[in-house]
Amino acid sequence: MKKILLVAVSLLLGSLAYSQGWEVGILGGVSNYQGDLSPSKNWYSVGPSHAAFGAFVRYNPHRLFAGRFGINYSSVSGDDAQSIDANRQRRNLSFKSTILEFNLIGEFNILGYQPYALSETFSPYIFFGVAAFVFNPTAELDGDTYELQPLGTEGQGLSQYPDRQPYRLTELAIPIGGGLKFAINDQWNIGVEAGLRRTFTDYLDDVSRTYVDDADILESRGEIALALANRTGEPKEFGNARGGSTNSSVVDDWYATAGITISYNFLDNGLVGSRGRSRRGKKGCPTNF
Repeated sequence: MKKILLVAVSLLLGSLAYSQGWEVGILGGVSNYQGDLSPSKNWYSVGPSHAAFGAFVRYNPHRLFAGRFGINYSSVSGDDAQSIDANRQRRNLSFKSTILEFNLIGEFNILGYQPYALSETFSPYIFFGVAAFVFNPTAELDGDTYELQPLGTEGQGLSQYPDRQPYRLTELAIPIGGGLKFAINDQWNIGVEAGLRRTFTDYLDDVSRTYVDDADILESRGEIALALANRTGEPKEFGNARGGSTNSSVVDDWYATAGITISYNFLDNGLVGSRGRSRRGKKGCPTNF
């Protein structure tokens, strides 16, 4: 039994040593979001798509598993004027925000992936992880762009509404999704990936709960804040619904990215290097024919 266990451990360690490798790669694609300023109330209704870019480092300890650290830069937006819902059109709100994301993600290669020997050159995969992201919703008014968070458009920071504090512009998210990866050769990989980000904020779009009294916004924050808080053209009082959540039990916003990945296996794990050494060695070897 001890011999069998020793052999099994040796084979496992050998497999891990053989499979270990690092990659560096880039991602290019699109991003969008789902929230209070989506075109409709349906859960699958997403806002306009924008360009998304990223870079990552991936570590492959085994043919079935990989872990990566990445940085993504993208944008999201929403505009009630483009909504198919009449109530949202009357609300007339809009926003745009860039998102800078830092993520740590684990991948599971469903079929197994081993590009070095070109023995397993294709696999679908699923991923799950954690991310921190920085955002800053803005809106346009009369040709000028304003940052919305400092304006407290839903009464955040006003003494009349002590339960409404300014929201953070740095938040956490849970990335989840999947993709396909393919080894072009034992050094280059190409893939396609799509993933959702479940955030922990309902203010990605600066919209969450209810209007506050117009007079309170005007007195404390000024005309610009009032104009961006209430764009219906009608007076609003505290309690009128502004976002999808009218109480403290908010439904958080989501954003998503999808695109093509290209990566390079830059650490020599023996196989790629040994192929090169073998070729170099053969150049100077005499032949028997």
